[in-house]
Amino acid sequence: MKVSQIDWSSWNPVDVATLVFVFRGADVLLIRKKRGLGAGKINAPGGKVDEGETLEEAAIRELEEEVCVRVEQLKYVGQHHFQFVDGYAMHVHVFRTGTYTGVPTETDEAIPMWVSIDEIPYDEMWEDDRLWIPYMLKGIIFSGWYVFDQSKMIDVVIKEH
Repeated sequence: MKVSQIDWSSWNPVDVATLVFVFRGADVLLIRKKRGLGAGKINAPGGKVDEGETLEEAAIRELEEEVCVRVEQLKYVGQHHFQFVDGYAMHVHVFRTGTYTGVPTETDEAIPMWVSIDEIPYDEMWEDDRLWIPYMLKGIIFSGWYVFDQSKMIDVVIKEH
């Protein structure tokens, strides 16, 4: 299955979710997921949008639930369209911020860690991350379309806006 073989105009994701990248100088807040899709991998905090929530409300709630950090101002930086060969599909919206309150704290969902942006552990992350995170770091708004077979990326298209 290739990105070009999917009719994205009628694509209907099972879940809509968010990711939030919190910056502290030259460091970014990442997590090691303890459960759910991608358990064991390193990612940014985030999660599913609940019914009735805006994307921003979900991003703020998920960040607080996962690592006990509160943010108020988010900048939208991109979106992902993930199609898995088993039929699962997810639309993920990516945000970033440089202001937060609270101390990142481990929860039953995630282990938080500050990582230098020069030392992002791509080998412990989803395969697509090394392709689009550089856009996010530069503040370039992007859209990505991906096909995955479990955790193996089969095809990808990324566009700048």
